[in-house]
Amino acid sequence: MTSSPAETATPDSGLPGHGSTGTGRTGDGSSAGGPAGHAPTGHGPADAGRPGPGSPGSARAARLLHPDPMVRRLAALTLVNTIGSGLSLSVSVLFFTRVLGLSAAQLGVGLTVAGLCGVAASVPAGRAADRWGARRVLVLLVAANGVGTACYALVHGYPAFLALACLVCAVDRGSAAVRNALYAEVLPADRRVAGRAYLRVVTNVGICLGTALGAIALQVDSRPAYLTAILGDAVSYAVVAVLFHRLRVPAAERPVAAPAEDGGPGDAGATGATGGSGAKAKAVRRRNPALRDGPFLVVTVLNSLLCLQFAMLEVGVPLWVVQQTDAPRITVAGTLIVNTVLVIALQVRATRGTEDPTTAARICGRAGLILAASSLVIALAHGLPPLVAAAAVLGGVALQALGEVLAQAGGWALSYDLAGDRDHGAYQGVYNAGTAAAMMIGPAVVSTAVVGFGLLGWAALGALLAAAGLAMRPAVRWGRRRGALA
Repeated sequence: MTSSPAETATPDSGLPGHGSTGTGRTGDGSSAGGPAGHAPTGHGPADAGRPGPGSPGSARAARLLHPDPMVRRLAALTLVNTIGSGLSLSVSVLFFTRVLGLSAAQLGVGLTVAGLCGVAASVPAGRAADRWGARRVLVLLVAANGVGTACYALVHGYPAFLALACLVCAVDRGSAAVRNALYAEVLPADRRVAGRAYLRVVTNVGICLGTALGAIALQVDSRPAYLTAILGDAVSYAVVAVLFHRLRVPAAERPVAAPAEDGGPGDAGATGATGGSGAKAKAVRRRNPALRDGPFLVVTVLNSLLCLQFAMLEVGVPLWVVQQTDAPRITVAGTLIVNTVLVIALQVRATRGTEDPTTAARICGRAGLILAASSLVIALAHGLPPLVAAAAVLGGVALQALGEVLAQAGGWALSYDLAGDRDHGAYQGVYNAGTAAAMMIGPAVVSTAVVGFGLLGWAALGALLAAAGLAMRPAVRWGRRRGALA
């Protein structure tokens, strides 16, 4: 299932409900540890709030709740946000077409333009997090997202919709990048990816709950019902902004780049020691280090190619089932259920071994091969009897879900590992921009170049996904050699 219009995660849509936690598909959707330097031991603060022994219900709750208090707080934030996102996501298209009176063509063009704004906003938002602090910037962006979502209720006319969609998309994608940078600051590096996996599971649960609530509005099918769903999403953003403001962040969040840029003590010391090198360092710091990191850019592009799998699931499979197979149309709903259940069940365990960059790259390669196999199995549904075709599609989607959780786990790990402990905002901003670009162009690519060419198109997509996954290992080796030389 589409996790969050973040991690998620259809990013860049400009629709209400399409901004979320960054822990889902993109985004976005995080780690299993607490604040830096305070890993849970099993007998200290990490156990605070955990259900004690007793009834079977308490034991089940203990297994569901994360042992680390910081991840539990982030999970609560994620749940609130994604329930709101699922609520409005389920009604947004009907709201814009039936309540605001937009045509399908107007909506499509508007979302494409908004998607471009979202891609462009990721990089500067990440840099802002490095300069002023991730939490401070995130609170502002999430609050702006809530205000923008609420303003959809006031829109009259296409120009106003287009302007507002661009604003909402920009702050959505910017907040996704900043949120990922915040996770790097509040969670220990050795359990960061496992925590993001946990938050991604929460994202899927929240989207499901929100979608169920949105179904009520769809059944009522009235302007007040749709407005209530949209405003409910806006309220969820307001609550999340307050909770982020109250989140305790380690002192390490204070950006280290700002003093050098402002001519502070760090810059003065460098100048005194090297006779003017401080001014040179200041100029270097003003440039985005992630945009000058060749291996990181290559990994970003490869991850973007792997993210085409989401368009394959959300656009390619429904079109293929309806237009090119004899499978019952209800199979489309079944594919989303299969994907959601498997992601919830497998995402956390898929992170095992990703602490090592080489292993994370190998996991991405495995994911690419599984996704290629998924494409071929789905393609084989063409020409089969109805029930056999449905089984082939569902089997292919099951493979896609397995490849998805592996690709996400490996990609998260590499996005942090190749950045190290520096400029988390800059690196996550660039990485998030790549993901957002893939989410924006993916539907067009899959609907035309894949479904439009039938079996050949699916085979080409599978080859592309396999190549992107397998190319991760040499890219990471290059990055590690470059890091060793530096």
